[in-house]
Amino acid sequence: MSPRPYHLGKRREPVEAARRQVLDAARHLLGGTASYTAFTVEAVARQADVARATVYYQFGSKAGLLEALCDYLADIGGMSGLAEAFTEPDPRQALHRFVASFGRFWAADRPAMRRLRALAQLDPDVGAVIAARDQRRRDGLAVLTGRLAADGKLAGGADGQLAGSPADAAGLDHLVRVLTVLTSFETFDGLAGPDQEITAAVADVLRLAEAALRLG
Repeated sequence: MSPRPYHLGKRREPVEAARRQVLDAARHLLGGTASYTAFTVEAVARQADVARATVYYQFGSKAGLLEALCDYLADIGGMSGLAEAFTEPDPRQALHRFVASFGRFWAADRPAMRRLRALAQLDPDVGAVIAARDQRRRDGLAVLTGRLAADGKLAGGADGQLAGSPADAAGLDHLVRVLTVLTSFETFDGLAGPDQEITAAVADVLRLAEAALRLG
């Protein structure tokens, strides 16, 4: 039998170690820099004590680095459990799982997450990555809201509080936009306040989400 797979595995180990070294450096830089302009590929390379070319070789571009960093934070935050929200047969419990998963994700590295979200408003590369991630969250909420509507869990919109009845497309889209705001990092961060872990806000976000959906 050829020993090639074994040798490939051995070679992959230092590559993966170098990749993690760069990602840890990016996290540290985001959480500790005083200036929003300080997060550059060059700065990450210096923080990781590697050549700039190494960062480009590993991630291809600044956007690629940011995508990998978001994936890294997702792993740390246990976002693999998010899939359970979409396999949960009860749509209300599915929403609970979804909100709890994002509470853990936002708590993975609060300083880095806060800086990353702020940078998205100033840096087009960061903005594009964060916008795509936010769209995935919104798409997931659209699925869950559709399931709640199909299951008859949503109250009607006769009191005029919503932009249309939850049964129609405009009403559902409005609910999804509300839930997208409620499950954002900014909402979790604000509700938790400076003295609590972000996960402490999960219960508040759920109450607000259920009120918006008018779940009894």
